[in-house]
Amino acid sequence: MAKRNLHGGTESHLTAAILAARAAGKILRSGFGQPHSIRMKGPTDPVTEIDRAAEDCIIRLLKEATPGYGFLTEERGTILGKTDLRWIVDPLDGTVNYSRGSPRFCTSIALERAGELEIGVVYDPLRDDLFAAASGRGATCNGESIRVSSTESLRSAVVGTGFPYDAWTSRRDNTAEVAYFVKRTLGVRSTGSAALDLASVAAGRLDAHWEYGLAPYDVAAGILLVREAGGTVSDYVGHPNALYGTGIIAANQSVHGEMLAYLKTRPVAG
Repeated sequence: MAKRNLHGGTESHLTAAILAARAAGKILRSGFGQPHSIRMKGPTDPVTEIDRAAEDCIIRLLKEATPGYGFLTEERGTILGKTDLRWIVDPLDGTVNYSRGSPRFCTSIALERAGELEIGVVYDPLRDDLFAAASGRGATCNGESIRVSSTESLRSAVVGTGFPYDAWTSRRDNTAEVAYFVKRTLGVRSTGSAALDLASVAAGRLDAHWEYGLAPYDVAAGILLVREAGGTVSDYVGHPNALYGTGIIAANQSVHGEMLAYLKTRPVAG
């Protein structure tokens, strides 16, 4: 079969990301609930053979579709390309959940050009939910437009968070932040997949997500989804470039403002 070369503009990039995400999702579905070979990258950071198989699949398909593009992936790190475009890939966000048979995980793929996000796709293979966004073109779930919630205040918000992989050793975590928001929101959730939580913010299923210590491949697609769905994304001091920051706040504008007012008072490290 001839290779499908989709090298080109926004539509072809989005198509390439969707095809790769669905192919990886098929791998994740096939291995879900089965015994896995688990290796620990840190005290609370496992990786399975499925992570690697899904990532290999994504890289292969995207290389065929967009030759010369670079990559930043969770398992392989940086793969240099020949252009200023690179794919940012998390083949299995929610590995802890996956390895325990818990159905909260996804594949996340984004396309970055010189620091700006152009494409974002998050695929939940068990629910068959495909979240997609292209810069300036809005966000969708399964082809239908999505928007962030219209919740007007933090006290009426349901917010999500996660905990850093170095929580056992780092002096910086979000336990104090959780205590603060538990007493000031309708509820705090920790589901174990930042990418899915960000997609849920974009779809109005969650009002906000905040988290410290995430990597670019955890948040890249989700950032674009939230922004294209009308939301606001920043780091803990309000800077809009949360892709390479140490913390992220993603919410509708009202809730974001209230969360930022507190989180910007928190120490960045130490």
